[in-house]
Amino acid sequence: MATAIAVAFVVYSCKGKLSEAERINIGETPVQTVRDMFFVQTENGRVKMRVEAPVMERYDNDTLSYDLFPEGLKVFAYTDEGLLETTIRSDNARHETAKKKDDELWEAFGNVVVRNEMKQETMETDTLYWDRKTKEIWTDCYIIMRSPRGYMQGHGMRSDDMARNAMLMNPFDSPVRVAEDTTVVVLDTVNFIGPLLKNSDN
Repeated sequence: MATAIAVAFVVYSCKGKLSEAERINIGETPVQTVRDMFFVQTENGRVKMRVEAPVMERYDNDTLSYDLFPEGLKVFAYTDEGLLETTIRSDNARHETAKKKDDELWEAFGNVVVRNEMKQETMETDTLYWDRKTKEIWTDCYIIMRSPRGYMQGHGMRSDDMARNAMLMNPFDSPVRVAEDTTVVVLDTVNFIGPLLKNSDN
């Protein structure tokens, strides 16, 4: 009698686990989770891009592979000389790769800030798209653009992926503050090393 009860318990327990497994949608379950992700892309021995995120979740299906960054993303892009030129930060992001086509798209959401450190120019928006194949970034959302020469706002922006030549597509008819001063010196505080200090022992 005890054996029969034990067998019945095992069968019931397995049945419960199978029912729970059947309820799991594999397409909505990450195949990999990485914490404190740190990724560096190099070219000819030089760093071209650095990507950091607290969490990365990888998903995979028949036609698409994509990564989610639910706790935010930071991207740092460098010049051919190895100087930091552009940064992108957002509260959330998605990286999508098609399996049958050579397509790769990044999407950033929530408090997106794009900054060209060398030109001291900043763009703020809610959603940003980045096509690595065409090397373009764009948005159709409301956007604010700030630079040492002034301030602009509107809807929609197109630019190269280093944010060197950003174009506001539909600017608002609002005044733009412009401050021109030939005596102003803009310092690259990100890449600036500073003077070499003399050794006190000499």
